[in-house]
Amino acid sequence: MKIPKETIDQIHQNIDIVEVISDFISLKKKGHYYSACCPFHNEKTPSFTVTPAKGIYKCFGCGKAGDAIQFVMEMEGLNYIEAMKYFAKKYGIEVKDEPLNDEEIKQQNERDSLYIVLNYAKNFYHDLLHNHDEGKSIGLSYFRERGFNDKTVEKFELGYSLEEWDAFLTSALRNNYQLEILEKAGLVLKRENANDSKTIKHYDRFRGRVIFPIHNVTGKVIAFGARILKNDKNQPKYINSPETEVYHKSKTLYGIAQAKQAIRQEDNCFLVEGYTDVISLHQGGIENVVASSGTSLTQEQIRLIKRYTENITVLYDGDPAGIKASIRGIDMILEEGMNVNVVVFPDNDDPDSYVRKIGGTEFKNFVKSAKKDFITFKTELFLAEAGNDPVKKAEVIREIVVSISKISDGIKRAVFFQQCSTALNIDEGTLIAEFNKIQIKQKQQQKQEQAKIEEEFHHDPLVEELIKPATEEINVVESQEREIVRLLLNFGSKSLDDSQKLAHFLLAEIQDTEIHTPLYKKFIDHIKLELEKGNLPDPEYFIRSEDEALRKETIDLISNKYELSNNWEEMHQVQVTRSEHMLDTMVTTTILRLKWRNIQLMIKENKEFLLKAQSQEDVETCQKIHMKLKEAEKQIAVLLGNVIAR
Repeated sequence: MKIPKETIDQIHQNIDIVEVISDFISLKKKGHYYSACCPFHNEKTPSFTVTPAKGIYKCFGCGKAGDAIQFVMEMEGLNYIEAMKYFAKKYGIEVKDEPLNDEEIKQQNERDSLYIVLNYAKNFYHDLLHNHDEGKSIGLSYFRERGFNDKTVEKFELGYSLEEWDAFLTSALRNNYQLEILEKAGLVLKRENANDSKTIKHYDRFRGRVIFPIHNVTGKVIAFGARILKNDKNQPKYINSPETEVYHKSKTLYGIAQAKQAIRQEDNCFLVEGYTDVISLHQGGIENVVASSGTSLTQEQIRLIKRYTENITVLYDGDPAGIKASIRGIDMILEEGMNVNVVVFPDNDDPDSYVRKIGGTEFKNFVKSAKKDFITFKTELFLAEAGNDPVKKAEVIREIVVSISKISDGIKRAVFFQQCSTALNIDEGTLIAEFNKIQIKQKQQQKQEQAKIEEEFHHDPLVEELIKPATEEINVVESQEREIVRLLLNFGSKSLDDSQKLAHFLLAEIQDTEIHTPLYKKFIDHIKLELEKGNLPDPEYFIRSEDEALRKETIDLISNKYELSNNWEEMHQVQVTRSEHMLDTMVTTTILRLKWRNIQLMIKENKEFLLKAQSQEDVETCQKIHMKLKEAEKQIAVLLGNVIAR
């Protein structure tokens, strides 16, 4: 389906980029723009800027840029249509889908097909749970035993897969889903060596299990977890969907779709291990909870949580071995500049069992009283293990200092050093000295690794050939062409001294000049085409383009990291020369430089042709062309006031 243009225009008119981005990160106003630490990469100094007047954002660190729609697409993992529906819902705009034509249907990509078939699977398993005898007697009974009510089952869209080889496959094929997509979605498997015509060649991945759909941040089903209910030593307790184009385990958190709003409101995220931990806490009224689903915590998962809060509370069950196995991964949370608290439950309890035992209110009270900051928790845990052994105690001290070294905030670090000095009964200066040694060692290792990479890189004969720079002329021509487009985008509608629009003047001046860079030729062709229709495209015209290269380059060309506040000049009694104050000079200079460099390219090409000349006539022709080009080069150089040294 597609959205009518009138609806898209209405959505654009309602969008406030500052309001939209503030839903995800905290912005600080600085003059004409807003700033924040970039949500797309790890940084300590803000380089992410939002310019309301232009309706754009840009990170001057990682280069990510776009408008409000692009931001939501990036943050929530949406395609364009999904993003437009997101805004339509946000602003209460009715969306009437238009049917796709045959060509548009063909253009639907595999990613969309995967979402569609995964959603079908979710509905299939959910229906079996409620409407099939086996699903009700086995699957639904299990969820009832776990204490899950109907509302919870619906909220997490839980399901059941029949104890049959191909129940899902048969249903999916009957409903015209392609076998290839079913395989790629990880829903069916191909039997190896199935040469016998009577043998089932494909079969369901999930059989005789309760089903836990896994959603992305927008609520789309991207994978499944499945738990077996019978005792079978030959079968794993849980099996999960494989990695697919839409499901990457290291980037996914179970329950994030259901929890993200609560995480924002509570400004804290509870991190647990399993599906049932998440579900039971939700039913107990604690919704700001997600699970790593049994995987070691990854940087991508941490950054996903950081979109909504900088505070994480890790809920451990009482198993010391499990705590020791996962505790090192939490150092990564500190590296991301986040605050980490830890709660350990009594022996034989986990978040699931404990909230069912004491209820949601008492659970919250327990967490509040039992939580410890991660450094304190780690110190106590390791000291208890070390006992009175001085060697082990020394190892504990180093281990704690390593964790503190992950904290980027100097004030927080100082507080933890004071705290640990008391807990470890050791001089604070000794801890800081050990920290400095670790820092020096890490920097040395980084330098050595970087030097090794560079040495290997530059001694590779293939790389040496590939990294040879392009000719200076080509590089400079490209930069001049870029400047032409920058002027058109930023000042195309401005009037020059003779009242002529800059866009009309500039395009007329370069109409006989070849544009070598495909991207900038595309820009100029678009502008020419629109001018012929009586329209002058502004930056927003290109920002809304379906061409990603045009969108990104437009943002780069209209972005300015440094903008003066409204009263800066008056306050400081300084007159700043702005680009728009000297447009005539800028345009003339840019045109002359582009033409001059183009002539230099033509001189070079003519020389190459001369070397290949096969007759005296060709030689004479090349010489005449050379003389004309050199004269033109000289005239432009004089106009530019340049002294040609070569």
